[in-house]
Order: sequence, then structure tokens, then C-alpha cells
Amino acid sequence: MKPVRLIRSALVVGSWTLLSRGAGFARDMMMAAYLGAGPAAEAFLVAFSLPNMFRRFFAEGAFNMAFVPMFAKKLQSGEDAKGFAEDAFGGMLAILTLFSLIGTALMPWLVWAMAAGFAGDERFVLAVLYGRIGFCYILFISLVALISGVLNTMGRFTEASFVPVLMNLLFIAAMWLAAQFGWDMGLTLAWTVPVAGIAQFALTWASAARVGYVLKPRRPKLTPELKRLFVIAAPAVLAGGVVQVNLLVGRQVASFTEGAVAWLAYADRLYQLPLGVVGIAIGTVLLPDLSRRLSANDLEGSRNSLNRATELSLALTLPAAVALMVMATPLIAVLYGRGEFGATDITNTALALAIYGAGLPAFVLQKTLQPLYYAREDTRRPFRFALISMFVNLGIAIGLQPLIGFAAAALATTLAGWFMVLQLWAGTRAMGEAARADARLLSRLWRILLACLVMGAVLYGLQIALQDLLSARGLRWPALGLLVICGMLSYFAAGFALRAFRLSDFKSALRRRG
Repeated sequence: MKPVRLIRSALVVGSWTLLSRGAGFARDMMMAAYLGAGPAAEAFLVAFSLPNMFRRFFAEGAFNMAFVPMFAKKLQSGEDAKGFAEDAFGGMLAILTLFSLIGTALMPWLVWAMAAGFAGDERFVLAVLYGRIGFCYILFISLVALISGVLNTMGRFTEASFVPVLMNLLFIAAMWLAAQFGWDMGLTLAWTVPVAGIAQFALTWASAARVGYVLKPRRPKLTPELKRLFVIAAPAVLAGGVVQVNLLVGRQVASFTEGAVAWLAYADRLYQLPLGVVGIAIGTVLLPDLSRRLSANDLEGSRNSLNRATELSLALTLPAAVALMVMATPLIAVLYGRGEFGATDITNTALALAIYGAGLPAFVLQKTLQPLYYAREDTRRPFRFALISMFVNLGIAIGLQPLIGFAAAALATTLAGWFMVLQLWAGTRAMGEAARADARLLSRLWRILLACLVMGAVLYGLQIALQDLLSARGLRWPALGLLVICGMLSYFAAGFALRAFRLSDFKSALRRRG
């Protein structure tokens, strides 16, 4: 995959992710209006985080990091890639069916481990109920992640990228129906989780079948290829566990402040928008591309792909980070400030968003640096780095919680993210020229930073000038839109003037090949 084609594929994934995040905003805005930061909202957010946490542990953040490079190499060499995928499918189906049953039975202990501050009040009872209803989601979405790995390796990014869009649309429809017919909103959200999982699985399975990969359940059999897969995946699974421990620490710290779990979740949704559109999209496309290039010993092509992906990531992420920090309050006030979501909720969610914004570039850089390791089937060093970062996160979150309250959880996430990037970057020094920044990237980086400072100054001044409009009913949406548009125009104007990027870069990425 040429760098231009790689960027185009990343833009396809990013576009679908943008649509998904837009639908996610609509979902969260409806949820904030119906439930605010109350007991049902906090209980559902904790319950829904359980299958998502284990999904990242078993599938997206771990298993697939080992599966995709091996699958890509089998495709490249003409080996039985389909048989390998079916063996992995059967093994994951068996393991996760058993795990789903055990997790459902142990739900009270899982909820306590996630949010001990809920113990003894209504939130705990609701979280256990919602968790038991939706925990089977881990089975369906993990299989979806495996099938998506097959589709992505084959260059079919659209089908897999539509999966989260489908989930958010189902949540929106469910809440609308609940409001129309007077259903219990919390229970409606809980039952939508397994329904969404089944729908997502059906979509990806049918997409894989259309390209000749009809993945059928097999009796689990430990083949030599699966043994190697598990050996490679084990450190990645442990690394995924470390990341989830970081999230667990954050929720535990937040659970002792009423409303804080919801504040962090709503802020997380906003910073996940640029992270998903840019970072996850780049990482999704970059891993199979680097795997194929390294398998073919194309070191110069690997370096070029990595640098162009990093350049695009920073050009889109750094301004997003500055915007989230500078205009956190108007963003939260306009997007969520209605119904049960009051002034205190706005202030505290904005604080969390600004802190997360400072860590956004780190989270995106992790997505571009980690494929360098996983494409080489090196999962041990990322695990070691993640383990060290976990202790950094743990020390900051617990140590600062008595001083700054729930904000310690967000600050710990951000600082640990930057520490992880430093370790990943240092580890690439031993990979030679294929992992080095080229002259074009270094030349453009400082220009991108300068353009971001110009944009930040414009946003700060406009925010003060539009303060009354941003709080006026009926005018706050147009005022926020004007603020966003002016920020984008100022960034791209400064970027083009400073030659941080060129119009030809975007044209070549978007131009269709004959």
C-alpha cells in the first residue's frame, strides 16, 4: 500500500469514525438530557464499561495485534489464511462463551471492582442489573473485532468501520422509543447492548462472507499456528490488562465523588472524537500495511508510510488538542447543558475535558508507534512499557485524589499517556532507519505547532467576544458553530502560510486512482 493510498484508507476509516462519533454525541446528549449525571446514568456507564473493558483486553487491544500480522503474512505468502482465521474464530468463540457465563454470575464482584464507591446505594443495585443484561456483548463484539481484522487486512475498511455507527444508531432509536412509550430509560439502554452486539456481528460476518471468508464455528483445536498466536498474543493481552487497570483506577477514584463517573464519561466522549477519527483510523490501516512491508523487507517503504501517517496524525490532532483545552467550557455547555445536566456538571465535565485534551496527542502517537512493534511480532516490550505506565497512573491518581478530587483520574490518564509515548519512542531507536523521523516530518512539526498557537489565540479571543451569545438560548448553537469554523479557518490559514502542509498533500490523498 503506497503512502498516499494508506492515507486515503485512513481517511475512509476516519470518515466512518467521525460519523460514529457524531452519532455517539447525539446518543450522549439524549442520555444527558434524560438521565443527567444521576444514579441510572452512572450505573449504566459502569455496567456498559465492563464488556467494553474485557473486549479491549481480549480482542481489539490484544488478540488482534497478534492476529493481524500473522494473517497478513499468510495472505502475502499464499498459505491457508482462511483456515487460520477459522481456527482463531472457533477458539475465541469457545473461550468467550465460557467467560460471558462466568462474568454474568460474578457481576456483583465485578461492579464492586469497577466502582467500590457505589456500594450500599442505588447505583450498585442498578449497575449489577444492567451488567447482567449486557455482559454477553463481549462475546459478539470480540468476534466482530476478529472478523474486522480479516476485513481490514484485505483492504475492506468500510464494512468494519460502520460497526460502531450501527451501535449508536440503535441506542438513539431505543431512547426515542423509550421516551415515546414511557419505558424505563435505564433498562432500555441495558437491553440495547446485547441487541447491538448481535446486529454488529451479523453485519461483519455477512461482509466477510461476501469476500469469501465464511467463518464457521469449529471445534477448538490447538494447532501450531494457534500456539504461536497465543505466545505472541500473551504479552499483548497482559498489556491490554494494564490499560484496563488504568481505567479501573480512574473509575474507582471517580466513584467516591457523586456524579464524577458521568463527568469523566461525557468528557471522554468528546476527546475520543479526534482520537477515533485520526489515531484509531491511522493505527487500523498502518498495522496491516507495516506487516506486509516488513514481510517483504521493504524498509524504506515502511519508513515512508510511518512518517506520512505520523505527519497526518499530528496535523489533525494537535489543533484538536488545543481547541479542547481552550474552549472546553462552551463545548460542554452547548452540547450537554440541558435537562438534568446542570451548571456543576458543566464545570466539572469541562475541567476533565481540558485535562484529557492535553493528553490527546499522546494517545494518538501511541496508535502510530505501537504498530512498529506489533508488525514485528514484538508484543513483549509494549507490555513492559504499559506496565511501567500503569504504576505512573496509579501513583498520580491515588496520590492526588485527596488534593484535587476526581480530576486526579483524568490527570493521571494524561500524564501516563505521555510517559507511554516516551517509552515507545525510545524503544524504536533499536529498529534502525525504518523507524526514524525523516526530514520532511521534522521540518513540518514545528510549523504545525506554531499554527496551533495562532489558532489557540484566535479561539481564546473569540470565546470572550461571543460569551453572551454562547449562553443565550437559541443563539448558543450558531455561536459555537462560528467559534469552531473560525478556529478551523485560522489553523489552516496559518498552516498554509507557514508551509506546515500543502494543498497538494490533501489533493493527492483524496484523488481517485484510475
